[in-house]
Amino acid sequence: MYSAKKILGLIGKNVDYSYSPFLHNAAADILQIPYHYTIFNIPSPDLVPVALDGAKALGIAGFNVTIPYKQDVFRCMDKLSPEAESVGAVNTVVNDNGELAGYNTDIAGIAMPLEPYRKEIEGRPVGIFGNGGAAMAAVVALNSSFSPSVINIFSRNREKGSALCNSFRQHVPPVPLALKPFYDEKAIGNCVLLINATPIGTKGTGAGSDNRLLPPGSRAIHENHIVFDMVYNPMNTPFLETARQRGAQTIPGIDMLVSQASRSFEIWTGEKMPVEEVKTRLTAILTGKHAES
Repeated sequence: MYSAKKILGLIGKNVDYSYSPFLHNAAADILQIPYHYTIFNIPSPDLVPVALDGAKALGIAGFNVTIPYKQDVFRCMDKLSPEAESVGAVNTVVNDNGELAGYNTDIAGIAMPLEPYRKEIEGRPVGIFGNGGAAMAAVVALNSSFSPSVINIFSRNREKGSALCNSFRQHVPPVPLALKPFYDEKAIGNCVLLINATPIGTKGTGAGSDNRLLPPGSRAIHENHIVFDMVYNPMNTPFLETARQRGAQTIPGIDMLVSQASRSFEIWTGEKMPVEEVKTRLTAILTGKHAES
């Protein structure tokens, strides 16, 4: 007898490059559970509420949410987890019989790869590039679990950077935040940890200097840095490559991708994602050692 699969998906804009479908479908296949994950590209923010209403009507089981709709989806939820409320952004949605519950698994996805560096981070300045939902999740993760002395926000848009800082101060007992120009070489150099919470460096989103976090020839990165890039495709981003050349410790985006995905998967299915097997399969894809069917 045929058993219909429950549909999961990714809400975003121009996100066909995402490997989230590969991750979740691999996990469902390994565990032999009836779920299928796909992509839903939404062209403009005004269509987000319409799309969510459609998901309720169709009985779609759940979603991930990515750039640029994490805050838009946040405003459409019927219920919110404490983590989502603290960040003001949703990256995971559960459709519970027409009631949408919003979660944020980015916080756990950021905290888990940083755990081995806890002692190095504590009491030291850190820096985050970006001013959106991913940056806010990084702020909350660092504040709640790692106790840095100050969190520097490197933002290209001062207005958006100020909004992020003000939102954090209203919702969370804060570690001090400092808003900095996007390329403040001295402040970057003083940080023990640097996190890229922007899409800069993502395969297919730019070329040359337009797709580099730091200017060509920048000497801001040094051997005492821990460099964490949330971008996972390619695995070796320009930011990580520069960090390795300078002798810094590096954390690739695949670590965050799998960590946050495993939490989302468990929320939707009640099953633990087989993380190591899924990560091995994804690494093979990203390094070109496996031919996609």
